[in-house]
Amino acid sequence: MYFTGFADEAAPDIDGQIRATKELGWKYIEARSIDGTNLTMIDDRKFDEVVEKLEEAGIKINCFGSGVANWAQKITDPPDKSYEEMKRAIPRMKRLGTKMIRIMSFAIPPEVLDKDWSQEVIKRIKTIVKMAEDAGVLCVHENCSGWGSLSWEHTLRLLDAVNSPALKLVYDTGNPLFHHDVRGEKPYKMQDPWEFYTHVRDYVVYVHIKDGYVKEDGKHVCTFPGEGNGKVKEVLTDLFSRGYDGGISIEPHMAVVYHDPSIKSDAEARYRTYIEYGRRIERLVSEIKEQLKKENK
Repeated sequence: MYFTGFADEAAPDIDGQIRATKELGWKYIEARSIDGTNLTMIDDRKFDEVVEKLEEAGIKINCFGSGVANWAQKITDPPDKSYEEMKRAIPRMKRLGTKMIRIMSFAIPPEVLDKDWSQEVIKRIKTIVKMAEDAGVLCVHENCSGWGSLSWEHTLRLLDAVNSPALKLVYDTGNPLFHHDVRGEKPYKMQDPWEFYTHVRDYVVYVHIKDGYVKEDGKHVCTFPGEGNGKVKEVLTDLFSRGYDGGISIEPHMAVVYHDPSIKSDAEARYRTYIEYGRRIERLVSEIKEQLKKENK
């Protein structure tokens, strides 16, 4: 097992991201943006610079937090942008020795939610996953924005239809709290984090740690791990009891929300929040593992 995180929540630049990772004593970053641009999409000169700095620091990229089929890529738009990003990501992953790329499954705008998009989504994800399979890398689908995350049933349908060893899941503990379970009749209820997890856990190879709750007025609040309603402790306990030995990636969203520019904080607060979040998940994991040891004696 290893710790990693979306270090762009600590600092926008690669130097700050490396500094935060080293302060935590970690060896990995889940790369998303560098100076506001996704690692896949920065120019070649900038990418060379990032690679050099990572090598000097002894830090590796364990996963590309890509924009492929993500919340900004609507199912009503052509898929070309996601295809091109995937093609661009693969050689960069090869150069960095990165095996995983985070994807989603195309955002479904509310005004077309009633239409059946399953066949179009499946066709597009098959194309993306085939690129990964041919290149020997792994797509991990996140339960975030996209058709495959409208409910746990949608996730399982997507996995079954694509049917490829190059498609597995990254489970985000906090995302179900903020997304509707789009099954049955309207008004849709919010997803249940434990219910979602228990139905998809057999396919989970990677974990994002986020936590929080929804206030009565509908406002989303992100918290430190274990302080919200995301069942972080329960999910991790279950994973470890089942032999999970993969990555634990933090995505605090407390000082910075990558896709919401209205949520920002000053640079030092942003950095210290990320460090504190990392320390807290380390302690929580340690406590869980110690408890499991006692129970198994």
